[in-house]
Amino acid sequence: MSRPRAVAINVGANTTLPGFRGPVRPDGRFAYVPIPEREPTDAPVPTYGDLSFPLDVDVSAVADRRVHLDPEFAGVHGSTTYTYGDEHGVKAGPLSTLDPGDSLFFYATLSLGGEPDDAPDFPPEWGAYLIGEFRVERAITGAAYRDLGEGEQARFASNAHVKRADFDAEVLVAGGEDSSLLDRAVPLSASEAGATAGPLVTDLSNDSGEGPWWRRVLRFDAAATTALRAAVAERQP
Repeated sequence: MSRPRAVAINVGANTTLPGFRGPVRPDGRFAYVPIPEREPTDAPVPTYGDLSFPLDVDVSAVADRRVHLDPEFAGVHGSTTYTYGDEHGVKAGPLSTLDPGDSLFFYATLSLGGEPDDAPDFPPEWGAYLIGEFRVERAITGAAYRDLGEGEQARFASNAHVKRADFDAEVLVAGGEDSSLLDRAVPLSASEAGATAGPLVTDLSNDSGEGPWWRRVLRFDAAATTALRAAVAERQP
C-alpha cells in the first residue's frame, strides 16, 4: 500500500460569499460558516438562520438565505456523515486521484476576534487556517458517480451537489471515521499578515506561497503529509 498523500482546498464563507468570514479566537476556536447555495435544489437545505455556531456569528443579514453545506462534517450543522463535492475542474483533478487513507484537508479564511497580542502566532486581522480533515474513504469523479447503483450512490445522498436539481459535481469525496472538523484552527498564514504564507505552505506544500496562494489547491507528498498531520494534532486540545 502506498504512503498517504494530502490535498488542501479552500472552503467556507468569505468576503464575497456571503460577505463575511467566519471568526477565529486567539485560542484557536472557530466557527465553520458555509457559503450560500446559489442553485435550485430538489431536496430541502438549511438557511443560515437554521445553523448553530459554537461562537457568536452575526448572520442576521443573511438569515433566510440557503446554505451550500459542503463539506459536511458528522455532528456539525445537522450532518451525519462526511462528504465533499466540487464542480470545478481545477480541484476535481487532484481530488479524484486521492486514495483511501489519504488526507483531504479543508482551509478557510477566518477573521481574528479578540486581541492580536493574545494570539502572537496568528495574523492580526484575517488569515487562512486549516479547519478540517477527511481521511479519505472514497474519491470518485462525477461521471463515475452517475454509473453507480442506487446503493452505492446513497453514500453521497446528503451532499450538497447531489441535492441540487442538476447534479454538477466533477468529483465526490467520502471521509471515513477518522475524519473531523478540527477543534482548533491551524494557521497556514504567517503571523505577520494573512496574505503571507507560513511554513506549512512554503516548507511542506508544492506551493511557493507567492500571490493569492490562499485560493489555490495545496498538494503534499507522503513525507509532508506526515509532518502536516503532526502539526495539526499538536494544536488540538
